[in-house]
Parts: sequence; structure tokens; C-alpha cells
Amino acid sequence: MLGLSERVVRAAPESGGFTETLRSIELCNGESPPSPESQISGCTRLIESGHETKSLLATAYNNRGNALAAKGDYDAAIRDYSAAIELSPTYAKAFNNRGVAFRKNSDHARALQDFDHATRLDPKYARALANRAATLEKTHDYQRALRDYRAAADLQPQLAEAWSGLCWTRAIAGELREALEDCNKALAIRPTEPATLDSRALIYLKLGEFNRAIEDFDAALRSNPRLASALYGRGLSKSKAGDLAGGEADVTAAKEIEPMVDAEFLRYGVGQ
Repeated sequence: MLGLSERVVRAAPESGGFTETLRSIELCNGESPPSPESQISGCTRLIESGHETKSLLATAYNNRGNALAAKGDYDAAIRDYSAAIELSPTYAKAFNNRGVAFRKNSDHARALQDFDHATRLDPKYARALANRAATLEKTHDYQRALRDYRAAADLQPQLAEAWSGLCWTRAIAGELREALEDCNKALAIRPTEPATLDSRALIYLKLGEFNRAIEDFDAALRSNPRLASALYGRGLSKSKAGDLAGGEADVTAAKEIEPMVDAEFLRYGVGQ
């Protein structure tokens, strides 16, 4: 969960090439047209101009990092976030964003270091707390993840990712009714979010409400047809509801996408 791109703002116009600079700023801010390629182009022009302030350059590096991360180029994004941090060592959002890129690269130790730093710089940074919680989940430190998700939700009640993460972590921990409430709060904010629908479906599966589980897994798969956990969970739900052939087909499809998905579900307390 990256932080939103920062607005690049120039304090005072310069006479030469001002129109072109304004266009670069607009693109680097993710405006007109809003695409990773145009954002990279605008930010690069600002970075290479040779006459911008450190503050503006730090923001341009951060925003270009966000665009590179959106394209899946996490190594390049990390380099840009690091450049932003070098220019502005108290830039909490750049630490948060670099932490996300490290997590995407499965470098959880460095990700946690960056989230720790971001939250030290800004203790009320809910998005960084939620990101640290998501990373703690990856390392199976569920109790610390729960604390961070709760703190993030308290600080920013409209942050759907905090409620969704809290739901998922509680579902794994077996706090099913509480988890269901958290998922419903997340879905009230983002009704079609596949990860949250997948989480709520897992809860229904663990509660033995197989038809409801299938409905939520179906909804998650409409948004993300290759979501292995939803395919596998739907397969288990179908099998337990009596549709053995349909269940086996879903389980097989899930394992083709993610071969170890069955081991993940066993850790969640659910298996064939």
C-alpha cells in the first residue's frame, strides 16, 4: 500500500521554459494523463533539469518511485525512494513507500526497518502502521500485526486496508466473529475489494457457512480470476457443500497458480 503521490510545487516561476516546467510538474503529480509512463516522464524531466530545489527533487524521486512500483519495477523504485530519502532524511512517506517495495521483493527485514523509521518520524502515520502489519503477517507474527492494524484503524477509520488486514489476521487467529465485523467495515468502504471478499469467504468457510463462502469467493474471483487463495477456498467450500467435482477442479486450478496454497490453508486451520 503505497502512499499517494505528493504534489510537486515550485515556489516561484522562472522565466525560461516555465510552461514546459509546469507541464512536467503536472505529469509528475500524476495528472493529465494519469499513467505510470507519463508520471515517470514528467518526474524525470524535473530531476534532470539541474535547477530544482532539494525539496522538489525529493518529491519528484518519490513520485517516480511510485510510478515505477506501479509497473512492477521494484528495484528501480527502491533506488528512487532512496534518492528521495538522501535529499530529505525526514521524508516519512518515502520510507513507507520504500518499505512497500522491499516487501514486494520479499525483503521483509528491510521493509520492517523502513516502516519502523516511517512511524518514528510520524507516529500517526496509519498507512505505514498498516503496511508494517502486513509485513508482520508475512513473517507470521500475527499478534504484533493485530496491534498495528488496530492502531491504524483507530487513527484512520476510513482506511479500508487496516480493517481488511485486521479481518484477515483475526480470521487466521480464529477470532471469527470479530474478524467478520472487521471485513464488513472494510467492504462498506470498498465493496468489491477482492482481498477482503477472500478474507470474509475464509471466515464463512471456517464457520461452516459454505454457500456464503462460495458467494464471496465468486465475487473475489470476478475481480481477480487468478487469486489462488480464492480458487482454493472455493474448491474446499464446494467439496464440503457436496460438489466434489467442482471442488476438485478449483483446487487443481489454484495449485497450478500457487503450488503451496494447500500448505497455506493448513496454517489457517483449514484443509481438505
